[in-house]
Parts: sequence; structure tokens; C-alpha cells
Amino acid sequence: MKKLLLFTLLVFNFGFSQEDAWVYFNDKPDAAFYLSNPLQMLSQRALDRRTSQGIILDNTDVPIAQTYIDQVTAATGITVMAKSKWLNSLHVRGTQADIQLLTNLPFVNHIQFADASLNSRHSNTIQKTTVIHPVNKQLEVLTDFNYGGSSNQIQMLNGHLLHQQNYTGQGKMVAIMDAGFPGVNSASPFQRLRDNNLILGGYNFPDRNTSIYTRNSHGTSVLSCMAGYVDNQLVGTAPDAQYYLFITEDANSENPVEESYWVEAAEMADSLGVDVINSSLGYFTYDNISYSYSYSDMNGLKTFAARGANMAFSKGMICVTSAGNSGNSANPHIATPADAITTLTVGAVDASENYVSFSSIGPSFDGRVKPDVCAKGYAATVSNSSGSIVNANGTSFSSPILAGMVTTFWSAVPNMTNAQIVQFVKESADIYANPTIYKGYGVPDFQLALTNALSANNFENDIILLYPNPVQDKVTIVFSDTNFSGNLILFNSIGQHVGSFDISETNASVNLENLASGLYFYRLKIENKTTQGKLLKL
Repeated sequence: MKKLLLFTLLVFNFGFSQEDAWVYFNDKPDAAFYLSNPLQMLSQRALDRRTSQGIILDNTDVPIAQTYIDQVTAATGITVMAKSKWLNSLHVRGTQADIQLLTNLPFVNHIQFADASLNSRHSNTIQKTTVIHPVNKQLEVLTDFNYGGSSNQIQMLNGHLLHQQNYTGQGKMVAIMDAGFPGVNSASPFQRLRDNNLILGGYNFPDRNTSIYTRNSHGTSVLSCMAGYVDNQLVGTAPDAQYYLFITEDANSENPVEESYWVEAAEMADSLGVDVINSSLGYFTYDNISYSYSYSDMNGLKTFAARGANMAFSKGMICVTSAGNSGNSANPHIATPADAITTLTVGAVDASENYVSFSSIGPSFDGRVKPDVCAKGYAATVSNSSGSIVNANGTSFSSPILAGMVTTFWSAVPNMTNAQIVQFVKESADIYANPTIYKGYGVPDFQLALTNALSANNFENDIILLYPNPVQDKVTIVFSDTNFSGNLILFNSIGQHVGSFDISETNASVNLENLASGLYFYRLKIENKTTQGKLLKL
């Protein structure tokens, strides 16, 4: 009798246990309206950011059709947990049978279960989206700041030199995705933020409300690395930027819905006009081991979070992401979305710029350099929720320290694209020519990055021309000095290096006939001068 009862229970659980899945739709029937009325879907600041970087609006900017959401919500046994306009999908929860019935709706394209083994049973599903595992849930302007204990983490990056030039993040918006921000509305290290109205708002996605000063204090410490201020104790790397605080993480459990919250928050950040996203989160394993990832999933394109991060970059933002704290574990490699192709992934070093063994290593599974760069993550100076200044370990802190400097750097050269900013940061790092799986390109020098970026404008006394632009096959470089040599470097719209060409007065044309059509960014180096711009390939 006991064996029969056990068998009955197993059958019951198999048939009726709750599953997580993504439901993808065929189209967006309201696209024409929204594309004709862009302020119905994006703020003016967001539109201005797109315009300044030459990014056009497309269907991914259009909200999911409300009629689709309503019909899925009304389906028997289905709970809609999150939505993504970029990926035209809903994250749903229900039994396998109830979720599978959604394929009968005519506007549903396919269903993707978080448990990949379920997808193989259905011809109308695709391979599972990867799911995310938070990193380090247990926590291991003035122009002449008294940095105190935070001196090392800023000076290591030469961030103090930018501060001394009055670049402190002003004019830039940052979104922080994290587990909670208790104390930010009351603790003294955040008083300067509050006094200057630099916290613009936020959202709590797990609770579906605007209560952001609650839940886990991990986000409080992360924010302090960028924006905290206590004279002679702690100064953040971007103390004068504006901030949105998004809770996307449920610190009490690991579930794929956290990945969907992350993407939904990134979409909200985009619509508000945010420039930089910091994500001190990473995902690899879940409470339900059927949802967990393997290293082979870390290819930058497979997981829901990585695809969302890549989309964020395509909209003109920069995602700065913790590499993870699994360097000493059986799975030492980066988690997602640190594997995303376009995210700036940050590993941890100590005060002497030595690799710290807990920092997750690269490369990505497909062989790209990861982490991209490093910052201090061992004995970093942070604030806790009570306002005490303490030391803490983790790439959770190297990421915002670096993200703040990216923001401050961008505030110094605000007209540059996100792809240009990221490339200058990488090129300024101390081992850029010889990256490793531990430190990537190394520790950036933001003064060097700024010097190089400003030199891009040093052609004012020269005539420089790339023609024709748009180009169909060959582009020719004209320079006022008839005796010159240099290099033309091309990047695609998501910042990937696609070509490098030597040029000179006798070899001034470059054949681009085999280059795919689209918008590219170029960097032209001639002698000791550099300029950059956009090139359209027909």
C-alpha cells in the first residue's frame, strides 16, 4: 500500500507541479502606431540618447500587445510573472500541461521551458533560455575629495584625476539592478544623494510596487561604491550621477523569474533614458537543478539575461556586470549575464592589483576575453544599511566601482557612443595586449582613457575625409598631409571588432565589399592622432 501511495504521489507531482517558461509571440500588431508616436513608449531623454548615437527605433521598442497579455493571463492555471518587449515574450508559471495549451493561441510563436528537458519533448519549443544565479548574496561633488579608506579603489583606476577635473558623473543616469536598498533613504552615507535629489526613483519587481528601500541590503552596499559619501572615509566613483534603483533579485530563492525581472528592469531603464546599468548579479544554478546552467551555456547569446544585456547595449546603454564569485568552486567560470557579448564584465583584484582567487574566470565558452577588466573587490570600502563604513569582498563591489568610473568618464566625453566608451576603457587597461583568463585586459587607467578619447578631437587643423559614406565597396581616406600612415579599425553596432586595415598615402583605399550591410563605427589612427565616427555600408 505504501509503494502504491508513493507511486500515486509521483504521478501527481509530475503532472501538476509548477513550471517556469517563456511564451514568445509572433508579432506586435500595434507597431505602426508606436513607431509613429515614439513618446508613447520612450522618454524624450531616451530618444535623445538614441539620436546622439545614430540608433534607429524598431519593433523591439514597441510594447507587447495588451490583448496578447490579457489572453495569456486569462488562461486556466497560468500566472504571468514578467514581460519583455525586447524579446516579445512573457514569463509564465503553471503546470506543464497548462503552459503547453498556450500554443493553441494563434499569436503564440513558441514556448521555452526553463527546464530544458521539457523542451526536447515538444517540436514547437526551442532550447531553454538560461537562468540566473545571484552572485554574493551573503556579503563577504567635491573636486578634491578626502577619500579615506576608499582611496585605493579609486586611485587604482586613476579616477581621482578625473574628479580633480570636475568629472564626477554629472549629467549621466545610472540604473542599479540588485536585491534591495534598505537604509538608502535614511543612512548618512547617502545624505548627499538625497540632498541633491540624485535618486530619481525605482521599482521593486518581485513585489510589483515602488518600495525600493527594503529587502536585502546587498544593493545598498553596491550603490555606496558609486554614490556614497562620508568625508575622509568613503567617496563613490560617480558621486554626482543620477540614479534609478531597481530590485530584480529575490534573495530568498533562486528561480528563473529573476532573469525576467532583470530584463524587464533593463527595458524600463532604457525607456527612462539611463546611460549605464550596474548589475552585481550573476546566474548559474537554481534551486530546481533542472533549471541550472553549465559552462557550455555561457556563450553570450543563449541565456535570457545575456540576450537582454545585448539588447540594452544595442539601445545605447553600457551594462557593467560582475564576473561572479565562483573562482574557487567546481564551476569557476563566469555566470550570466557576464557572458553577454556586449557587457563590460568586471573581475576582482586586491589593493596591489593582484587577482583574487574567488573572482570567476574566463573565457566565455565561445572563447571571448572575459572578464573584460578588473577593479578592487577584496577589502573594498562600502557602506552597510546602517551607515557604517566597512570592508567587504566580492566582484559585487568591483563592478560598481568600475561602473562609476565608466559613468564619470562618459560624463567627460558625453557625445561619444557606448561602443567608443567601452573600447577606450579596454584599451587603457594595463595588460590590454596580453589578456588573461583571470584579469581579462587588466585594470583600466581612466586618465589614459580620457586622454585618448580627447585626442580623437585633435584633427582640427587637418583635413580628414572618408568617402564615400555610405559606402558600397571601397572607402578612401583623404588627409591633409600627403605623407602619412595609419590604421582604420571597424566595429559593428554592438561593439565587436570586425576589421583592421593599414593605410598610407600610397594605399589610402580599403575594400569593404565583403562586409555585411549595416552601420559601423570606425576609429582612424594617423601618426599620433585619432578620430572616429560612423560608416554606413550599403
